[in-house]
Amino acid sequence: MNFSETLKLALAAIWAHKLRSFLTLLGMIIGVTAFMIVLSLLQGFNVYVDEKIAGIGSNSFTIARFSFEDYKDTDTIAAAQRRNKDLTFEELDFIRERSQLIDKIGAKANPNSRELQRNGVSLQDVTVDGAEPIIGEIDNLDIAEGRYFTEAENKNSMRVAFIGSGVAEKLFPFGSAVGEEFTMQGIPYRVIGVQTEKGSIFGMPQDIFVQLPLKTYGANFGGLTRSRGLNFEATAKSNELFNDTVEEARTLLRTKRKLSFGEKDNFGIFTPDTISKLRDNILGPIFIVILAVPTIALLVGAIVIMNIMLVAVTERTKEIGIRKSLGARQNDILKQFLFESATLSVIGGIIGLILAKLIGFIVTVYVIQTIIPWYAAVISIGVSALVGALAGLYPAWKAARLDPIEALRAD
Repeated sequence: MNFSETLKLALAAIWAHKLRSFLTLLGMIIGVTAFMIVLSLLQGFNVYVDEKIAGIGSNSFTIARFSFEDYKDTDTIAAAQRRNKDLTFEELDFIRERSQLIDKIGAKANPNSRELQRNGVSLQDVTVDGAEPIIGEIDNLDIAEGRYFTEAENKNSMRVAFIGSGVAEKLFPFGSAVGEEFTMQGIPYRVIGVQTEKGSIFGMPQDIFVQLPLKTYGANFGGLTRSRGLNFEATAKSNELFNDTVEEARTLLRTKRKLSFGEKDNFGIFTPDTISKLRDNILGPIFIVILAVPTIALLVGAIVIMNIMLVAVTERTKEIGIRKSLGARQNDILKQFLFESATLSVIGGIIGLILAKLIGFIVTVYVIQTIIPWYAAVISIGVSALVGALAGLYPAWKAARLDPIEALRAD
């Protein structure tokens, strides 16, 4: 019996018991759907992080008051708060004047949340921070209209603002926002530029922000310390010099802070590799734990398929006897039932894949981009077929070993 005939028999047997087949497939459908959703979310998040790193620049890094290690637990962050001092403009100038490898370096302040108002319209929980003009170049900002700050505007603490597209849409729904004004804590600010829409990540909008010249931010919000403390962003002159540039900046800041050779850094440096490693450290264990759920569902699905195939063997004992009496070999019967269980499982895998794609589309629209790699889709179907074949192995073997005379006597 060739492949096409075996497949036709398997599909005919599945179609003859549609409801039972569907209920049998639920475990497989849930398992594949859960697996693909988890995988697509992780892939989407990885792509998001990589895109942000690429957007900022693979040869850029940030110097901050705290490092990732400082946030390990409450005792560690408490110790770091006592040990680590705020970064200062004096330290920025020290690094800028003595560095041989840094291409661009500038300061940016930690953000705060504020309320904006214009013509009776109020917009709450807007992220507001300050930055030096060079930050626009370091961050590779994509500007939809207008421009970024100038040195003169920063030096003179001018009340100008660079805003996100979400702020522009809500406060300036008609016409361009550039040149218009809004107020924040009763102080008017003139819009000079709007950033291109970036969307949201995990449901958190990235376009509801206001960025002010750094000195304007410090003058109007109570100084650049603690919650409004400085970070330094810098780029290397080339990718090849990146690691050396990071070490040079670390050495210069340690020198400025008079840290001894064995003393720990009282600041943090964040590089693209640091962010990628943190992502992998966080998502690695989570990925393993989350995959246990669809794996259990697949196991349950396999058990259900095995049980149903055993029932099918019992129901079709007479059919097996007739086929054997007409010349069907044990191998033909074995293949028939193996194909049936594998086909049943593959159908469940395909339905699960389609459901995962639909759910992924909804998640992409409202939360975060999801990506199902083509190889993962192929592997999921292959695993479904393998699980089905293994689940049907014992029932198929039992069917193949039936005595044709005894089988014909079955009711």
